[in-house]
Amino acid sequence: MENQTEFIAALAIVDSKLDELKEDFGDLPEQVRVRQNSYDAAKKLVNETEGILDEIKKFASSAKVTLVELKDKEDKLTQQQFSVRNNKEFDAISNEIAHLKQEHEKLSNQLRIEGLKQENLSRILESQKEQLERTQIDLQEKEEEVKYLTGEQNEELAALNKKRNKIAKKIDKSFIDEYERIRTQHKDAAVKIKRNSCSGCFSAIPAQLIVEVRNNQDKAFFCESCGRMLLPDETAITEDDYKKFLEQ
Repeated sequence: MENQTEFIAALAIVDSKLDELKEDFGDLPEQVRVRQNSYDAAKKLVNETEGILDEIKKFASSAKVTLVELKDKEDKLTQQQFSVRNNKEFDAISNEIAHLKQEHEKLSNQLRIEGLKQENLSRILESQKEQLERTQIDLQEKEEEVKYLTGEQNEELAALNKKRNKIAKKIDKSFIDEYERIRTQHKDAAVKIKRNSCSGCFSAIPAQLIVEVRNNQDKAFFCESCGRMLLPDETAITEDDYKKFLEQ
């Protein structure tokens, strides 16, 4: 008939396998987060550049209409100069024509500058979109990697958790409570005594304690140094062993 020590050892094996599955993810979640941030930053730059280009296009469209209107006003005033009755009216129209020409020239220069800016920004936008596409592909690849691992692990995780629950039900509450408490500090909460030492922290174990661990396998004993639960060196729990426990 199996003892508590053997069930704890079986539980430790299952937990070790569960830990390995979780470690498969490594820093993947962090990698996804970093790539998501890079994608968001690249997307923001594209949106900002596109917004500036839209404003330039709106200005250019409005400026072209205004230039035509200024030219029309100038032409009309030029025609009026031929029908003035005195120098005062002629000078007034001339001054207005000069002002219209200044406005036309000023707006034309501004339109030309904005046109150059538009050309430069268009090239920048093209480069930004290429960078956005690269970051998007990079992000998608990492997300697919996580998705693949998650899908691959779901079935195995479910099977291992089912095994764990069956084994845990066979362990006394005092044993399992101590084991779970130690697990919060050490993943390998239950370890064997090897060469008269704790195989978790390698501290020497008193001879009397070793004898007690061997002779009382339904009682919990702990390493005085690290606090891990101690198992006799001869405890042999393999894949087949804990599967056998589950069939009972």
